[in-house]
Amino acid sequence: MHTNSQSRFWRLLLTYAVLIGITVVIIYPLAWTVGASFNPGNSLVSTSLIPKHPTFAHYVALTKTSATFYYFRWFANSIKISVATMILSVIFVSMTAYAFSRFKFVGRKNGLTVFLLLQMIPQFSALIAIFVLAQMMGMVNSHLLLILIYTGGQIPMSTYLMKGYFDSIPRDLDESARIDGAGNTRIFLKILMPLARPMLAVVAMNGFTGPLGDFAISSVILRNPKAYTLPIGLYNLITDKMGASYTTFAAGAILISVPVAIVFLMLQRNFVTGLTAGGTKG
Repeated sequence: MHTNSQSRFWRLLLTYAVLIGITVVIIYPLAWTVGASFNPGNSLVSTSLIPKHPTFAHYVALTKTSATFYYFRWFANSIKISVATMILSVIFVSMTAYAFSRFKFVGRKNGLTVFLLLQMIPQFSALIAIFVLAQMMGMVNSHLLLILIYTGGQIPMSTYLMKGYFDSIPRDLDESARIDGAGNTRIFLKILMPLARPMLAVVAMNGFTGPLGDFAISSVILRNPKAYTLPIGLYNLITDKMGASYTTFAAGAILISVPVAIVFLMLQRNFVTGLTAGGTKG
């Protein structure tokens, strides 16, 4: 009995040690970024975790525009692309996953295999093809093209995951609904979609955060400074040979985390929703 108590104690201690270590690894860089955004000057050399003379000058600098700097326009561009990608990803992924989960058709198994294999191809391998496509279609500097590319990139893996989630929902619910006269569309919208809210929240979150962190694809398509997204604009801010500002970059990076936090809080409840929540017939 004493041995079991000791073993449990050491397991709990190891668990908490790992959790604390992971928390420090996540929070420490974020704390430095926040500190840098309030430090005076433009260099990271003289910055400290807790600024001795904090200033909001870098946040004020974000409101100013020039021929190559449009922070809040970039902010709006990124949010517009991310929201559109999130909505389209949820729509297309859910419909595709429903088809693969509930219907049998020629190429179904091979289609899932192709979806899985597509995830093994790195994004940068298609950059030349994407740029040529953008030029041929006259869609250089087009946010619409970016939205379509991001949405298409979300579909394979998200479909694979959501299809597995749909498979875990008992088919008896479908059969009961069909006895009551429900068609495939009604079963999809009224039964499967409410039960799949946890996975829908994951797809929505991935669809929103993916474009916010992308630099490679957006930098190939977007060439006009006014059409930039935040990753491109902020990258150019710290590579400017005439006036690189890492502290202003930190301020801009902190602000873009606000909508991410808001979306996460909105979807948080759905992450822990039970599989059969709302499954009773009303």
